[in-house]
Amino acid sequence: MIRRRTFTAALGAAATVGAPSLRAQSLTPGPVRIVVGFPPGGGTDILARILAPKLQEAWKSNVIIENKAGAAGVLAADYVAKQNPDGSTLLMAHINSHAIAPALQPRLSYNAETDFSPISLVGVTPNLLICNTEQTARTVKDIIAACRARPGHLTFGSSGPASAQHLALELFKHQAKVFALHIPYRGSGPLIIDLIGGQVQYSFETMTAATPHVKSGKVVAVAQTRTQRSKAYPNVPTVAESDLPGFDATTWYGLAGPKGMSASLVKRMNEDINRALALPDVAERLATAGAEDSGGSPERFAEFMQKERTKYTRLVKDAGIKIDS
Repeated sequence: MIRRRTFTAALGAAATVGAPSLRAQSLTPGPVRIVVGFPPGGGTDILARILAPKLQEAWKSNVIIENKAGAAGVLAADYVAKQNPDGSTLLMAHINSHAIAPALQPRLSYNAETDFSPISLVGVTPNLLICNTEQTARTVKDIIAACRARPGHLTFGSSGPASAQHLALELFKHQAKVFALHIPYRGSGPLIIDLIGGQVQYSFETMTAATPHVKSGKVVAVAQTRTQRSKAYPNVPTVAESDLPGFDATTWYGLAGPKGMSASLVKRMNEDINRALALPDVAERLATAGAEDSGGSPERFAEFMQKERTKYTRLVKDAGIKIDS
């Protein structure tokens, strides 16, 4: 696991040529759009909105969150890949668009490795296995038993086919050797509404999106999906310690732009994002959402994404996962 660090890189006179002019004026010719591939209310949207006001202040440009939901983040990634690399359009890159989709869809309209300029990792979170308050099976052991007793009876919602929640469910089914019914939605927001309302029973939801509803008592946190417990949920067991040793299914987020962004612009954006992530109020909100391992260099983010693509390519092959499963 990559350990969380605080980055406070200085911007001295020895910066690359062109940086002083970037400092003296707004960062881009117009507003900066951060494109989110999911509806408002999900984890990706929440983290983007935490960062936006800090980046707006640093960049002296309006920073606008633009939600382009569809295909578990793939539509937004495809859109950003085709934009001008002047820094005015960024993507809240996600495990779905940059690791899972490439593993499941080899004919994507974009190349996750070469069509983007990685800028910074924003955070890695566990998923939470959650249920509505009507469910009586509230441990991993009991859920597995219920799946075995009535195959296909239990329903698990996700933010869409090939989403992080979907792959967490597929990993759960593969390791527990059970069958459960997958119900895809167009984002975490509508999923959680139906989960609370009883239209679906369970979900491996992102910790960021699930936390407000767990805290309000509207949903129940059964387990978390990293191998170690998050500091945000010290009393909630991991799936690995509950009944499935080694179970590990995270969600992660980061900022990227189209390929071809200048090195000086990427450097400036990276440094400002790292400063924003280190601010006490931002760090507190990220911690509450379970987001860890934030920040670092563009190279670190690129390497991280490559490792994730390798991991999910292997999982898809070994478990025989299909996008319509």
